[in-house]
Amino acid sequence: MNALCQMTGLNRAGFYRWRAPRQATPVEMELRDEMQKVALQWPAYGYRRITRELQKRGFEINHKRVLRMMREDNLLCVRRRMFVVTTDSRHNLPIYPNLAREMKPSAINQLWVADIAYIRLRTEFVYLAVILDAFSRRLVGWALGRTLEAELAVAALRMALLERKPSLGLVHHSDRGVQYASEAYTEMLKQHQAVISMSRKANPYDNAACESFMKTLKQEEVYRNEYRDFHEVRSRIGEFLEGVYNRKRLHSALGYLPPAEFEQNGGQK
Repeated sequence: MNALCQMTGLNRAGFYRWRAPRQATPVEMELRDEMQKVALQWPAYGYRRITRELQKRGFEINHKRVLRMMREDNLLCVRRRMFVVTTDSRHNLPIYPNLAREMKPSAINQLWVADIAYIRLRTEFVYLAVILDAFSRRLVGWALGRTLEAELAVAALRMALLERKPSLGLVHHSDRGVQYASEAYTEMLKQHQAVISMSRKANPYDNAACESFMKTLKQEEVYRNEYRDFHEVRSRIGEFLEGVYNRKRLHSALGYLPPAEFEQNGGQK
């Protein structure tokens, strides 16, 4: 027996567990079943988010046990993909200093961050402009279009302003793309007495919150579907943004709360 264990790299206790595997209890079977449901619903969730989701569903479990069970059940996250740059900063429009880099918002409507990403359909590309509240990570404005014209970003900004009605002093941060530097966009911000902030040249980390959101969107929605046409992608993206991301998806930076719930709690994790 000892020689066999040495050859296989197992200890004696491990060998006997293999020969006579422990029968799962009804509680453990229920836990595994629920864990698999969470993993299928949220294929990009790691073991920490799955732990929090299981705890919210009434299971007393820690992240170490979830990690072990996920390995045993081969519950792997969606593979990451490369992303396409959609920023064109080669223009002669005014550029504004980066004010957001040192900001640590303590409430909603203090700092908004904006970005644009592409979504591939079967026969064309479409583009999504978004605006997030940096404090709650909540999506407050978005627009989908077939071109990268400034009106796309303006439409997302218009939605955000109508929905949130921010007070004086809001800082709006974006990259240096021509859409955000355009007269139509900057004038709308100035009319609402917002302060304009832009990333440093060739430094995407200055807008890390939006970059992180775009990765979440693509991993958890876009890469899981093949959209037939513009109308389908608009419907599905809208459902994900408003119904899933804002109201259901757990966010690690918010104490594993969805953005809407985080705001309802007054920003308390």
